[in-house]
Amino acid sequence: MHADTIRIATFNTELSRKGPGLLLRDIARGDDTQINAVIQIIRHVDPDVIALQKFDYDLTGAALSLFASQAGYQYFFAARPNTGMATGLDMDGDGRLGGPRDAQGYGHFSGQGGMAILSKFPIDTDNLQDLSTLMWRDIPNATLPMVNGKPFPSAEALATQRLSTTGHWIVPIITPDGPFHLLTFHATPPVFDGSEDRNGKRNHDEVRLWQQYLDGKFAEPITAPFVIAGDANLDANAGDGRREAIVNLLNDPRVQDTAPQGNGPFDPTDTVDWSEPAPGDMRVDYVLPSRDWTVVNSGILWPLEGNALLEVAQEASRHRLVWVDLKR
Repeated sequence: MHADTIRIATFNTELSRKGPGLLLRDIARGDDTQINAVIQIIRHVDPDVIALQKFDYDLTGAALSLFASQAGYQYFFAARPNTGMATGLDMDGDGRLGGPRDAQGYGHFSGQGGMAILSKFPIDTDNLQDLSTLMWRDIPNATLPMVNGKPFPSAEALATQRLSTTGHWIVPIITPDGPFHLLTFHATPPVFDGSEDRNGKRNHDEVRLWQQYLDGKFAEPITAPFVIAGDANLDANAGDGRREAIVNLLNDPRVQDTAPQGNGPFDPTDTVDWSEPAPGDMRVDYVLPSRDWTVVNSGILWPLEGNALLEVAQEASRHRLVWVDLKR
């Protein structure tokens, strides 16, 4: 790899546990098969910057700090996600309070299934932008769930509901060739709801938020080169969901879709194996550089049969690590 080439990646690690502090416990023990598999995959691909999803957040950052050290990264960042953040309201319309779907984003406890960034370059946390507190109803042309012409599940719930299931961050990364911004997120799956299509509409607006941000709808948009990296939970060609959101983002002239390929059993651009149970393999994880970059290479870690990493990948996560090599 050339000295001026950097590798940017995204990986839904599925490192989420059933209670607070359990991920830190498992990392500290050093013998957790899944955690060690995730670390082995990251070390094998060796990205310079990687966005992680489904990584439990704790207030002190102890779990992420220890994980970053074991994975070989000096710099790391995480902010409190919306997942598991209690609202005190019935947010899913089931008539009960306090369930995981009554949080701002699905979660049994605050911070479950959060996001994180690992980097070999300094992270300019003083100048990052966090759009995670944006209210869903306040974004332009919000596709809010309605039933019989009324807000679902209630006007009070929609007035409280943030758009981001997990978060939307714009994070400056300081490289030797100058800064760039990592735009990262993890959208809700567009399923597990009813005819009101609450999750499908929310997923649509979470994906669309990046284009609205670049349009200057919320603040002065960044001007430096950027990379959108994260889990959109939306395939442009398959599965449930309002696919026009990801189709429009992939076709936005401000970004490049390198269409990374791996050795998946079906479409080589698939990034997740949801074959047990359905819907099967899909492309839901994306690394989309801005037009400022020259794309050198890209790929998806789908190990072939007989490859030593096959078993490791299966133990780590149903998702596959997606990477893109870039230079100025």
